Amino acid sequence: MRLFILCCLVLCGISANAMEIGGVKVQETLQTEDGTTLQLNGAGIRSKFFFDIYIAELYLEHPAVHTREVIEAAGPKRVVMHFLYKKVEKEKLIEAWNEGFAGNCTAEEMARLQERIDRFNSMFVDVKKGDIIQLDFIPAEGTVVTIAGQRKGTIAGKDFNDGLLKIWLGDKPVNTGLKEKLLRGNKES
Repeated sequence: MRLFILCCLVLCGISANAMEIGGVKVQETLQTEDGTTLQLNGAGIRSKFFFDIYIAELYLEHPAVHTREVIEAAGPKRVVMHFLYKKVEKEKLIEAWNEGFAGNCTAEEMARLQERIDRFNSMFVDVKKGDIIQLDFIPAEGTVVTIAGQRKGTIAGKDFNDGLLKIWLGDKPVNTGLKEKLLRGNKES
């Protein structure tokens, strides 16, 4: 009986800290470098032509169910992309970023962001299965880009991060089903 109770407690503890999507453990909470606790707002798989490309995770201080709430939040935010596909070439990543920004930003926003989008694109390399891209919005710094554990640089401005988030959460998201999963507001759907 003690063993049964111990097993139940261990299993409850595991489920409170992580969930699994596509064979990848997704943390339900995490700590930023400054000690802020971020909560998993939602996560899902980005698929294209029947291939699973990556798992996207959105972390916020306070769960949100609408794009507007995510964009307007002034605190730290994190998007994590766990790659599932064998290899995604740098050129394909850049093409996807450019399409995402162009499809979700106005012409005025694109003009204001273009130099920073170009700098952002210059940070990317080919990624392969198991690689992680982490995009951290730190209010005092901007969007910190980390690829496969290497910090590549920072892009200044909340407006840049807003445009970046719209790639997944905007009017023309990369995938509507993924947008819905990212905006679940930490509620099961």
